[in-house]
Amino acid sequence: METFEQLKRLVAESEMDVLKGAGGNKAAKTRARKKMQEIKAAAQEVRVGLLDAGEADGEGEPKAS
Repeated sequence: METFEQLKRLVAESEMDVLKGAGGNKAAKTRARKKMQEIKAAAQEVRVGLLDAGEADGEGEPKAS
């Protein structure tokens, strides 16, 4: 799944900035927060893709009535 690979890549790319940010580097904190937003969006894409695949297989989550 391409979107999951993108998610993993984004997490790996953010590691150094997260560590630097935890050490007090303000610029790294800003970069890390921006990357976290990208990670959030990518995770949502993976989630939606899984739901769509499940619905195509007839295994989707039950709909609320």
